[in-house]
Amino acid sequence: MYSTIQFLHSYWAYLVLTILVLATFNALIKFFGNKEFQANDFRISLFALIVTHIQLLLGLILYFVSPFGLKNITANGMGGLDSFSRLLAVEHPFVGILAVVLITIGYSKHKKKLTSRPKFKVLSIFYTLGLILVLSRIPWSNWF
Repeated sequence: MYSTIQFLHSYWAYLVLTILVLATFNALIKFFGNKEFQANDFRISLFALIVTHIQLLLGLILYFVSPFGLKNITANGMGGLDSFSRLLAVEHPFVGILAVVLITIGYSKHKKKLTSRPKFKVLSIFYTLGLILVLSRIPWSNWF
């Protein structure tokens, strides 16, 4: 089970990054370009929300079945973790949850705005913050 969930979590991350970058740049470009909010913009931001939530669910399952997650903390204690183990067991999950929360807040707040510019502003801010957090805690050494 562990290897299957790890595989899904690792390769789903490519889709998450692609869609999140697309949604973020879409919101930024249309905010600064004073464009009208259209159905396609709604779909892009919704799809980014959906794929990040699926990634979060995969990550939470992985956290509890992986030897690098909760089991590592239980076995070694917080003081016994080296920097890479701390990244996988503490920083990556915490910052990932925080990023998904920001993306969710941005998506929820944009729906309450009535005009295009405020919608894109909210999406730009929260999706950019979420993207920065996601990029900051990817275990890049495992990807390449």
